[in-house]
Amino acid sequence: MFPDSLALAKRAAQAMNAKKALHLKIIGIRDISILADYFVLATGTSGTHVKALADEVEYQLEQEGVKVSHVEGYRSNSWILLDYGNIVVHIFTEESRTFYDLDRLWVDGKEENMDFLQHADQD
Repeated sequence: MFPDSLALAKRAAQAMNAKKALHLKIIGIRDISILADYFVLATGTSGTHVKALADEVEYQLEQEGVKVSHVEGYRSNSWILLDYGNIVVHIFTEESRTFYDLDRLWVDGKEENMDFLQHADQD
């Protein structure tokens, strides 16, 4: 189990990083919203890649005893949302990420340092 929601968000990011997600970002929103503690944003290169990233997050977190509480958009091929309660994972195609622009909408959130992913690449 995860000690806190940031650790869970980082684990989701690591799962997607291993599957070559683009533009990974963790935004802390706890202080500005009741929706969640963190949003994890990622971009896939195609609808198929978006689904593969979502599947990988679900699989990896389930292996560690964390089940997704709600999934949206799995059939859309452009934006999948995985709701884990305290973190919400958003996986987009490039076009959808630009269109919905959550990066800009949540600019008041705290963007987390993603250097931990570089260490994961070297393992």
